[in-house]
Amino acid sequence: MNAEFDYDLTQDQWETLKALRAPAPERRAPSQFIVDGLIALDLAAMRDEVPHITPKGRKVLIRGSSRLLDVVA
Repeated sequence: MNAEFDYDLTQDQWETLKALRAPAPERRAPSQFIVDGLIALDLAAMRDEVPHITPKGRKVLIRGSSRLLDVVA
C-alpha cells in the first residue's frame, strides 16, 4: 500500500470517514472528537460548520477498504 495513503485509523475513525461521504442532511452528527482527529490528518474538513470528507480522505478510504474487510472477517 502506498505510504501516503496508509493510515492506521481506529474502527470509529473508519466509520466516521465512511459516514462523511453522505450528504450532511442524510447523516447523523459524528463525534466531534473523531472528526477533529480526521481534520488533523487532513482526511476531513469543516465547511459551513459541517464536516466533509476531503479528496485525500476519499483516497484513504478507497485504499483502506481492503483492510476494512479484514476487520469484518
